[in-house]
Amino acid sequence: MRGFARIQIVFGAAILLLGARAVQGAELRVLAPTTIRPVIGALSSQFENTTGYKIVIAYDVAPVVKRQIESGAAFDLVIVTRSLMEDLIKQGKIAAETRSDISRAGAGVAVRIGAARPNIGSAEALKHTLLNAKSIAYAAEGTTGVYFLNLLDRLGIAAETKPKLKPMGGGAVLAPLVSGEADLAIATMPLIVEERRVQLAGAVPPELQNYIVFTAGVGSAAKEVDAAKSFIKLLTAPTSVQAIKASGFDPVTP
Repeated sequence: MRGFARIQIVFGAAILLLGARAVQGAELRVLAPTTIRPVIGALSSQFENTTGYKIVIAYDVAPVVKRQIESGAAFDLVIVTRSLMEDLIKQGKIAAETRSDISRAGAGVAVRIGAARPNIGSAEALKHTLLNAKSIAYAAEGTTGVYFLNLLDRLGIAAETKPKLKPMGGGAVLAPLVSGEADLAIATMPLIVEERRVQLAGAVPPELQNYIVFTAGVGSAAKEVDAAKSFIKLLTAPTSVQAIKASGFDPVTP
């Protein structure tokens, strides 16, 4: 209990100090994958109200975020998958000592609101459901999209399902469900939880599951280093666990 209280005190002091130094209207520039949007949305107002900073954030799929940084995009803080973060650190784009894991997300299956929830409780049941679907939406680019295509290979149904696959860009993977163009969509759990026009059929079975760890880091050329570090502290604080879980993520234990 004492350790928890100490973390709260240290975090609170850092935020108050930053708030005292912040220039009114100063901006914290953030690049992040669309998947993490619910967490940012849940915590950004608290950060802005406490510090006086305005968070300016651009969302896209993680590989695109990485390419934007490699092309010279200006930013203070970035959130990407752990593997992409390691590569950016090797390139000197991120200050290695600021790297912090903030959450992880598993893959799930979504269906339209009101549709019967298919049985996906085992590898065999998921295989049967995918084979019987008329159309399956997935992210054309991004970690979950790559995982899904590999999953079809693991299940031995890549050839049979290829004609019914509907690759989608960016955060639009659930759009075909909403429009009625697809029966199923494979996406990270947070994206499914956030979209109120679809429903979660369930998580991919544990024996097939793949967790994506999202990691934050401060840019080597960041202008607002202290603000970026303080926002990472907020994202990783014990007081933020509830917001992380409510968004469909799991907190990452250091």
